[in-house]
Amino acid sequence: MPEYAVASAAAVVAVIVLELAVLHTGLFRTAAYWVAMAINLAFMVLVDGWLTKLTAPIVRYDPDMKSRWRFPWDIPVEDFAFGIALLTLVMLLWDRAGRRERERCESGPGHPGRR
Repeated sequence: MPEYAVASAAAVVAVIVLELAVLHTGLFRTAAYWVAMAINLAFMVLVDGWLTKLTAPIVRYDPDMKSRWRFPWDIPVEDFAFGIALLTLVMLLWDRAGRRERERCESGPGHPGRR
């Protein structure tokens, strides 16, 4: 069974569900998110392409643990899925923590809106 492929797909789905069902940050509607994804993917292609090139791989994968899809060049598509899931999760949690901190500061003692 391709555990790496299944786990990477599950990670993407879990992060999307977390945003849509729990966090509601609106991150997916921001330009900053999509710019960050583009930057992430550009560097991932360069680094991961070098690490996983089939002509002289530095990183090798058990073929039974992943799909056979490699794009572009020799990069396993699962690497992109994990990278996107990880970066998105960090951005979601960062945004959520920032909102909570702003709410705490705005409702704290000495805030003009407080009686």
